[in-house]
Amino acid sequence: MPYSLAIFDLDGTLVDSFPWFLRTINDVADRFGFRRVRDEDVEGLRHATTREILSRLELPVWKLPAIARHARRLKGEAAAEIPLFAGVEAMLRTLAENGVQLALVTSDNEANARQKLGDVGALFAQFDCAASVFGKPAKFRRVIRRAGVALDRVIAIGDEVRDIEAARSVGIACGAVSWGYAAPAALRALAPDHMFAQMEEIADTLCGSVGWISEA
Repeated sequence: MPYSLAIFDLDGTLVDSFPWFLRTINDVADRFGFRRVRDEDVEGLRHATTREILSRLELPVWKLPAIARHARRLKGEAAAEIPLFAGVEAMLRTLAENGVQLALVTSDNEANARQKLGDVGALFAQFDCAASVFGKPAKFRRVIRRAGVALDRVIAIGDEVRDIEAARSVGIACGAVSWGYAAPAALRALAPDHMFAQMEEIADTLCGSVGWISEA
């Protein structure tokens, strides 16, 4: 088995929060005084790096902590509207039953994360939440230290450019999913170790060809 620890992102990776984000972003922009996102802006932002997104939205870094706290509150209120992607539960159960430790590192808080994950949250050995925009590397290091796993047996899986950058800064493998916030082309341009086009590819890659667990 190539990996012993899988560190997952939440939004855009395990839960389908992008529609909620699009419905909410301009209310947040008005409240905190950064540029609104027009429909025609969305695709360009999906191809941009995190720093490019901040620049295009004229959003200074010093505002990010307050925005993050506000967004967590809004997500908590809307948790019932943010579903798991199809196949997530089966994928996570397959990993857990094949001995892969699961950890979650997310910008959301733990209460919101557990609410969105539902019963499948019990499969995770670690939650390290409330990550700042550029704060995932420190959380990855802490999760890895607690798990006691060698770096070459760890993979971080996310849907944004910053997820790939964070994994590389720590020296672990990175997997990128094609169904989240960032455009697949933007992720492929960074040559992640694994690019996942379908949910079941994650378990196949991390565990080898194993029996797929049905969600039926």
